[in-house]
Amino acid sequence: MYTDSMAILELMQGDITTVPVDAVVNGTTARVVIGGGSLDAAIHRAAGPLLMTELRRIMDERKTIALGENISTQGYKMPCKMIIHTACPVYMGGGWEEAKSLTECYRSSLLTAHDAGMESIAFPNLGTGAHTFPKQRACELSLAAVKETLPAVPGIRRVVFVCFEKENYALYAVRIG
Repeated sequence: MYTDSMAILELMQGDITTVPVDAVVNGTTARVVIGGGSLDAAIHRAAGPLLMTELRRIMDERKTIALGENISTQGYKMPCKMIIHTACPVYMGGGWEEAKSLTECYRSSLLTAHDAGMESIAFPNLGTGAHTFPKQRACELSLAAVKETLPAVPGIRRVVFVCFEKENYALYAVRIG
């Protein structure tokens, strides 16, 4: 655990759908493809069918969201109040501003949670699954983005990085302690 003057940063290995926080972040695509990856599918299973209904309503109106942007929904059957669905970049070698877009996923998710009055948020390892972002680089970017954004979101008191895989957990453990 890392304590910042503004918030506590925590690390855990496990299933993000069971973490008791106010907001959970879900990595998705610009079209918010429903059930697109294993994380997204797990969140849909845990939240229940009303999540899909809400997302379809939102996306019928929006059609797409830019990389790094997000939309939010209720948490439904999950222990969170809010699910923040952020559009993650697909890694294509690093020359397409993927790092900038991934950083924006973390920054915009924190701002969305703060603006909604949330005090705690859980992040998965955004972009490291189906979007193939290199895990070590994604870890570095996520921690830097969160630490840089915390001063702008004083209401966020707790940030939890939830790693499903042992490899990601080990990368974060070295940096969070």
